Amino acid sequence: MSDTPLISVRGEAVLEVEPEIARLSVYVQSQENDRRAALDRLVERNQQCLDLVRSYGDAVEKLETGGLSITPLLRHRRREGDVRAYQGTTWIKVTVSDFAVLGELVTRLGDLERTAVNGPEWALRRDSEVYARAARQAAHEAVARARSYAEALGARLTGLVELADEGLTSTDAGGPVTLAAAYGAVPGSAPDQPEAIDLQPASQIVRAAVEARFTATAPALD
Repeated sequence: MSDTPLISVRGEAVLEVEPEIARLSVYVQSQENDRRAALDRLVERNQQCLDLVRSYGDAVEKLETGGLSITPLLRHRRREGDVRAYQGTTWIKVTVSDFAVLGELVTRLGDLERTAVNGPEWALRRDSEVYARAARQAAHEAVARARSYAEALGARLTGLVELADEGLTSTDAGGPVTLAAAYGAVPGSAPDQPEAIDLQPASQIVRAAVEARFTATAPALD
């Protein structure tokens, strides 16, 4: 076994940054007595929703359909085959990168008939440079801590034995925010565009930690 002194430390970095994207979940529904009518109405409302989102151009980073369903609704005192209506639902996932239009988009989506909006969910992109910056700061902290220990013992660092990534995570410092609109505008109401809701981005907390071992010169313990 080597007699070379080893110093083991943990370096950690915590960054608070602004979010880069906001995610919305939009649920579009239809309900009709006939299955085909429910599907046709769902297709119509789904297209209306997609056209609205696409009208914001590059402000919308990603637009996806998460799922579609047509479900029979049975009567309370049901007999086999006793269907009172058919309900259709589509799930649309929207990723917005321009927060200047987010409030307006949310209220316009919520104003659509039989449309529910959940969000925004604030986040960083998967490839955000913030994660790399946090990892670098954690490594620098490990080096500084090891050097401080060595100096306290009258020694100095001579090499790196191991550096391991303990974890890299991000959390929403403001907690989840949920907005919902169930049925949108009432038929016959004024066609004016609804006033945009004021949404404040929630800070993201990014944490990184590393564990490192360094070799050092013999300490001056006397």
